Amino acid sequence: MDRQKKLQILKDMVNINSTNGHEEQVANYLQQLLSEYGIESEKVQYDVDRASLVSEIGSSDGPVLAFSGHMDVVDAGDESKWKFPPFEATEHDGKIYGRGATDMKSGLAAMVIAMIELQKEKQKLNGKIRLLATVGEEVGELGAEQLTQKGYAGDLDGLIIGEPSGHQIVYAHKGSINYTVKSTGKNAHSSMPEYGVNAIDNLLLFYNEVEKFAKSVDATNEILGDFIHNVTVIDGGNQVNSIPEKAQLQGNIRSIPEMGNETVKQVLVKIINELNKQENVKLELLFDYDKQPVFSDKNSELVNIAKRVASDIIKEEIPLLGISGTTDAAEFTKAKKPFPVIIFGPGNETPHQVNENVSVENYLEMVDVYKRIAVEFL
Repeated sequence: MDRQKKLQILKDMVNINSTNGHEEQVANYLQQLLSEYGIESEKVQYDVDRASLVSEIGSSDGPVLAFSGHMDVVDAGDESKWKFPPFEATEHDGKIYGRGATDMKSGLAAMVIAMIELQKEKQKLNGKIRLLATVGEEVGELGAEQLTQKGYAGDLDGLIIGEPSGHQIVYAHKGSINYTVKSTGKNAHSSMPEYGVNAIDNLLLFYNEVEKFAKSVDATNEILGDFIHNVTVIDGGNQVNSIPEKAQLQGNIRSIPEMGNETVKQVLVKIINELNKQENVKLELLFDYDKQPVFSDKNSELVNIAKRVASDIIKEEIPLLGISGTTDAAEFTKAKKPFPVIIFGPGNETPHQVNENVSVENYLEMVDVYKRIAVEFL
């Protein structure tokens, strides 16, 4: 496939506004693209306008290597702040700009193109490459969870997730917990607060306790770093001269094995239970998202092959590391059979930012990297 065609595929994908909940148009585009090269694929419906895509090339005898990427993107935010329209992919100064260019349509496009080129070149594969293009990664890894439950990860011998890592290979990442705390009080006129119960005041009781807990945690992991907690959303009240009846907050936790998900959840439950013993305090805790840390073997065959291949093609040493962000690997690794995982894809530090972009050179070189890794691994 020539350079211009590869660039156009990525631009076409970026031009599809697949903000959380609208991924099926990307699945349709990739299904049509694959079919043009004689590669069949299957849509796995998640909801209206939402479908993951599964496709395979290679032989039924031998190991199975998965290429995976998500099709959803986060909201573009204030589009007036963008240098170029976020859903009109623009090539400028060696980069392609647009929402999803880095996170992670470039990685997904490179994987699909690698499969197409291997098929077109009639490359003998002693096993299968399986594409797992998912919905809903940004809001709960919904597609990866569904595909895992349906068995699409059950026979994997290796998994590459094309999230943006640049010239480095990730083999471990933190877990993630999202939670909501709802506070219920009683309305009253602000001039007579004794007749009401201030839901915001009671919510702040929780906030103070959870911050105290977070600051007391000194656990760290030599690969992943420190335990992280942030309250990120607060909402309450409806007018300035009324005691608020309702308030809520949302928080996010990045967990490590030394302060694992279950331990943290138990602490939060205990805080809520203790506060609810106080008069007029009514708090409810909901866990919205619970993803475990992912650790793969940094000495696995997949890691070694990827490191060697990438170093040879990119012409520089490729470091191995762990990261704070979570990926679809947190769901795929729940499959019964264990397998090595790497997160390795084109991109930079611009995910979720205004003027998100990807280096054209990095995008194109990863097509060759993925092809070589697959051939050697299989």
